[in-house]
Amino acid sequence: MTRVVHERARQLNSAPVRPGGEYVLYWCQMNRRAESNQALDFAVGLANELHVPVLFYEGLTYSYPYASDRFHRFILEGVPATARRLNTLGIGYIFYLRRRPSDPNDVLYRLAARAAAVVTDDYPTFIAARHNASVPPKLNIAFYAVDASCIVPMACFAKREYAAYTIRPKIHKLLPQYLWPLPPMKAVKRYPRRDSALHTSVTSANIAGLVASCQIDHTVPPSVSIRGGRLAAQEQLAHFLKHGLGRYAGESNEPSAHATSGLSPYLHFGQISALEIALATKASAGFLEQLIVRRELAFNFARFAPRLDSLEVLPDWARETMRRHRRDRRHPAYTPEQFECAATHDPLWNATQLELLTRGTIHGYYRMYWGKKIVEWSPTYEDAFRTMIYLHDRYALDGRDPNTYTNILWCFGLHDRPWPERPIFGTLRAMTLAGMRRKTNVDAYVAHALMRAESALVPTPGAVRSSGSSPSRSAATPRTPPASDT
Repeated sequence: MTRVVHERARQLNSAPVRPGGEYVLYWCQMNRRAESNQALDFAVGLANELHVPVLFYEGLTYSYPYASDRFHRFILEGVPATARRLNTLGIGYIFYLRRRPSDPNDVLYRLAARAAAVVTDDYPTFIAARHNASVPPKLNIAFYAVDASCIVPMACFAKREYAAYTIRPKIHKLLPQYLWPLPPMKAVKRYPRRDSALHTSVTSANIAGLVASCQIDHTVPPSVSIRGGRLAAQEQLAHFLKHGLGRYAGESNEPSAHATSGLSPYLHFGQISALEIALATKASAGFLEQLIVRRELAFNFARFAPRLDSLEVLPDWARETMRRHRRDRRHPAYTPEQFECAATHDPLWNATQLELLTRGTIHGYYRMYWGKKIVEWSPTYEDAFRTMIYLHDRYALDGRDPNTYTNILWCFGLHDRPWPERPIFGTLRAMTLAGMRRKTNVDAYVAHALMRAESALVPTPGAVRSSGSSPSRSAATPRTPPASDT
């Protein structure tokens, strides 16, 4: 049962608000912030109507797919600022770190047992999408999912949009209605200060120890240059406004110019909102095209596509051209392990993979090249698709996101058009190293990626090869990456 409460909120079960509940519980799954958060704002409004306080619950478990030091640290770095801000607002806060299988796995249900209602994030991918399908029927109180990720609410679109050119005029028509700061949030009733045995205290001094204590993948280290948290997000936005925004239109496709925002990890983990960024960058039409039109096209796709882990969601022309070119010879053809280790013959591709391994992101323009070459050098289209999802799921700070799946599927024709016929790609768009050299400073990017990898002590078996060398073949049996965890 789904009942639309207002343009951003849906009730995902048929249970009523519980009379006599002690608080409204906001279960923070994706939008890990107190500011500019429409889901928290909805919870506060509901609590004020009921004359009860709000309890903000944020959890982090060892068991999510590809849990690692990289993701754990990024999330934990945001907790201290969240705690301080919520205390200022009079909102209760429980952060629960589940470190191992023996730790309790029912904290949400314990907290919901005393709540009047549960409010959470409406998010179309990853764990939140699964939770929002499985949890509401198990509760005997109202469960609301609120869209706090998009500027124009996802619910404003009744169907899947074909491409940017179909959603763009609809977004532009609605933007004047939504491109406004949220009014100040005030919880009428303050949450009583009391200690909870469920709460994990997080400070800058104990984050490393907390990460080390969790049964997660400790072989994927934190990013060498990107720190998590609300304060880091605000600093990155300020840096972009001062040094990048004015150059964005002309230089965003040149990685060595450093003219992009660098905000995608913070957007994915909800440590800053798209609304805040848009309000700060309203003068740049080119940037807003990416932040709003392209990003919200991805959310629209993720919301309405029947599945995100299959090439069957592609347009007919793309599936047909792949069918006709399925038997084309791939040379070279790399294993998933060779891709993961940046062990190809192409110095630019290796550099993009090294950026993913060390920083946890890839520059947007080169990420398109990264994906297109995986298509070209994989034994099958399905192998290429699985490899891209696996590498993003394991290493990318902005992975498991609607943009992730949309950008990967773009490499196979989603939201694109047919191009001139060529081997392997058929009428899919292709990208070449020669084209990248004409348009960007490849050598500067490769040198910087190598330097960063060497300082991070990341092995670089493929990155030092010249573009004319033959690719090595792994003697080990290749590990097939698992399918998407959506």
